[in-house]
Amino acid sequence: MAPEPTLYEWAGGREAFDHLINAFYDRVEQDELLSPFFPGGVHAEHRRNVGAWWSEVFGGPPTYSQQLGGYERMVEKHRQLGITDDQRFRFASLMSHAADDAGMPNDPEFRSALVAYLEWGTRIALGNSQAGAAVIEHAPVPRWGWGEAPPYQP
Repeated sequence: MAPEPTLYEWAGGREAFDHLINAFYDRVEQDELLSPFFPGGVHAEHRRNVGAWWSEVFGGPPTYSQQLGGYERMVEKHRQLGITDDQRFRFASLMSHAADDAGMPNDPEFRSALVAYLEWGTRIALGNSQAGAAVIEHAPVPRWGWGEAPPYQP
């Protein structure tokens, strides 16, 4: 029996996650709730860095941890943003649409894992973004897996 692939491998590796992140930020730039976080647009460096984060979270190489500051940098990027519930929900919604735009796997198992991370991560970012938030200062970058539904293979 072959070993279970990571979500990163199942999706198609770094190129697939770069497509996802670019599709997402293309939507963000046109969105009235989220575009104010990126005056002047979402620059290529930001897109690459977020692509590295998502790749690592979904089982890819630890580039974000080793080269871009890891968990601590991601937390710092969200502090004091004052994200609202509506903005959190819009982020998750646009990312789900971007997964379609980017041609990410559409099997229920992969999408369940993707949405689970979106819900988990956006709710943490929402909390960390509030004034006076009690933020966990040091932690590893999360490593997301299949959860309750491993990849379906007939």
